[in-house]
Amino acid sequence: MAKKVVVLSGSPRKGGNSELLCDQFIRGVTETGNHVEKIFVCDKAINYCTACDACQGNGGSCVQNDDMAELLDKMISADVIVMATPVYFYTMNAQMKTVIDRTYARYTAVSNKEMYFIMTAAVGNKEMLERTLESLRGFAACLTGAKEKGIIYGTGAWNKGDIKKSPAMNQAYEMGKNV
Repeated sequence: MAKKVVVLSGSPRKGGNSELLCDQFIRGVTETGNHVEKIFVCDKAINYCTACDACQGNGGSCVQNDDMAELLDKMISADVIVMATPVYFYTMNAQMKTVIDRTYARYTAVSNKEMYFIMTAAVGNKEMLERTLESLRGFAACLTGAKEKGIIYGTGAWNKGDIKKSPAMNQAYEMGKNV
């Protein structure tokens, strides 16, 4: 049975290193007959969580009128969630963090997901991305039944396109094929 995969591409830079890895992952996913949707987080109007807690008293509906409700519905209906982010100062970028924060309204419904994490950074070793990974894992730990299935470290990628020379490109493709 085909899986439904949602790829959250967190980079604000279209055609950048994170997105290139997403595309390789997607190529692998589609070749094996699974369904995939890539969402450019930066193209969505997603406001910050204001901690008003209204969502917790009204059945999980956020009072903010933006694109997050649609995005959250897609996360809930997916079998697989891929979270891709560039690393800024040892952590995920603001766009991805905002998405995570805004899942608060219905995060308990984001359950039993296979999770993949894609991180890109200018630094040349993956140890420098561990803080970012722990933040992504922290989110997954809040989701009932979430299973970490794979991590792609796109290191040594500062300029747009640098990742094309990295073994991470093939790793992303192969990981996508194994969804």
